[in-house]
Amino acid sequence: MSRLPDWVGRLGAGLTRLSARLEREEAAARGDEGAGGGAGRPPGAADGAGGPEPSPRSQEPSGPSELSAPSGSWKPQEPSGPGAGPGGAPEGAEAPSVPAPPAYAPAVSARPEAVDAIPWGMRVAAEAAWRLLVLAGTLYVLMQIISSVQLVVFSFTVALLITALLEPTVTRLRLRGVPRGLATTITFIGGFIVMGLVVWFVVWQVMENVDELSDKLQAGIDDLRRWLLHSPFHVTEKQINHVAKSLREAVGANTEEITSAGLEGVTVVVEMLTGILLTMFSTLFLLYDGPRIWGWTLGLVPAAARPGVAGAGPRAWATLTAYVRGTVIVALIDAIFIGVGLFFLDVPMAVPLAVFIFLFAFIPLVGAVVSGALAVMVALVTQGVFTAGMVLVVVLAVQQIEGHVLQPFILGRAVRVHPLAVVLSVAGGSLIGGIGGAVVAVPLVAVVNTVVGYLRAYSQESSLRAAPRPHGATVMATAPVRPPEPPGPSGGAGT
Repeated sequence: MSRLPDWVGRLGAGLTRLSARLEREEAAARGDEGAGGGAGRPPGAADGAGGPEPSPRSQEPSGPSELSAPSGSWKPQEPSGPGAGPGGAPEGAEAPSVPAPPAYAPAVSARPEAVDAIPWGMRVAAEAAWRLLVLAGTLYVLMQIISSVQLVVFSFTVALLITALLEPTVTRLRLRGVPRGLATTITFIGGFIVMGLVVWFVVWQVMENVDELSDKLQAGIDDLRRWLLHSPFHVTEKQINHVAKSLREAVGANTEEITSAGLEGVTVVVEMLTGILLTMFSTLFLLYDGPRIWGWTLGLVPAAARPGVAGAGPRAWATLTAYVRGTVIVALIDAIFIGVGLFFLDVPMAVPLAVFIFLFAFIPLVGAVVSGALAVMVALVTQGVFTAGMVLVVVLAVQQIEGHVLQPFILGRAVRVHPLAVVLSVAGGSLIGGIGGAVVAVPLVAVVNTVVGYLRAYSQESSLRAAPRPHGATVMATAPVRPPEPPGPSGGAGT
């Protein structure tokens, strides 16, 4: 009991210091309300008519190690229970003394999120990269599917091109009162008869002139051999014979491969007949039931995107129709002019070569080069260097007229594609689908260009419609002004 007065003194001093600190902080918090008068009030003074405020010590939190909210002062939890004296210490024991944390201790900030530690540019690149990967994977899977059913896809694509060529005829017949079924039948039969006659004419001309071409080819090879012997390149007859012998040995060594290629040609013929039948069947139904097929296709599109697709579809079809009709007209003009030039230069097989030029014109840029080179080679072998040079002049002149006059005038700007896009699309189409892929690549690019341009314009227009309308004076500034009406016949305002 001799230590009790010392313990009571220390406890009283601590409570006094805590009470003074709390009162100072309370006075600082009420400085705005009391206009400086709250700082000098005596402890325990009333705020009005009420009695003394409750002591803040009665609301202190409890816990093993706590900070009081306003002051940040730390006090240990006082144990309670039987045998504990005042202040939580056992009777006769001295109270533990725990030092408070220093006021200058730095605050430990929380660790940032991982995404916040990545730079913004890297996050944007990652977002774009995984989307590009998903898109590339989708395109790869789509290409694999198309490769597995390449015959069906190519037949349907050719049917679309033929339908775009024949559909205006069906429309004209219907405008003259012909029923749709009869108009479709007449157009379908007439169109395929014309295309069949063109193919038959080409084959007939080639078979009729193949013997003459073979004789002239042999004579041309002999002339080339004599020219090489007397040329400044100093080519000897032994070297020429060695080259000829190497060619014969190569042909003899590859006889088995040539035979297998001939056997595979039977499969190619069967696939070609199957493709022709699929093309004819698809063309017939596209001509007769095209609008209903388009309506069914629109039903597969999500409702949110259906208005944009419904507007892009007719524009894509108009682009495809303009491309096919314009290409047919340009190819026909090229074939006629180059064929007339070959005829007057006395080049054999002028008509079959003109038909080849017409067919190869459906492959932009590349087809014109290949068909022109074929005509020049035939002229070189059969008629000599001078005639081949004249054929080259004719081909280049017609192609220049085509590129600068015919295509801009006939095709127009609706289906104009940049030459780089044409070359890349033809190259990609030929790698994927051979000659057929090269034929359909450019119209596909033209259609995609039209669809993308329309969807972009439609999206911008939809955004403007969804934007809030202007109010007040802004409405008057942005409202369209109606143009003045022209005066009537009597000189007054029109009614």
